[in-house]
Amino acid sequence: MPTPEERLARLEAIEQIKALKHRYLRACDAKRPDEFRDCFVADGALIDYGPSLGKFEDADGIAEVFSRLALRRVDDKVVILDMHHAVHPDISLESETEATGRWTLRLRQVNLLDRTERVSAIEYADRYVVEGGAWRIASCEVTVLWTLAKPLPEGFVITESFS
Repeated sequence: MPTPEERLARLEAIEQIKALKHRYLRACDAKRPDEFRDCFVADGALIDYGPSLGKFEDADGIAEVFSRLALRRVDDKVVILDMHHAVHPDISLESETEATGRWTLRLRQVNLLDRTERVSAIEYADRYVVEGGAWRIASCEVTVLWTLAKPLPEGFVITESFS
């Protein structure tokens, strides 16, 4: 039977991992590539975002793709708008410095270039490690369960406040 201190340490670790995932998602939505990159281990993250974005053996690769897509502007307007909502966290601590996690993501994306809106149900399978005293994502595999894509209606208006 774990001691109260051990149980508290486990709960604190799980909450830190949840906070890490939420920082990652907020960085995606707010288009902050440095914060996005900082969520991953310094070297050697294994990332599989599926056929649309690809596989990477280091987070620098996906951070570059993220920067290119998320920060793209046309006529001084951001052209890809995302809304990530992760739910149903299932986090298992393997040790004091290693954990796994599964999340369900509800992604809504507006693409102003092709004038579409997409809503997707996505599953994340992550592995986390402590690096430099903080939890980081060491691997991430994404499975898209389904996507609904539809054209944006005529006369739609988008207001955004990205600087």
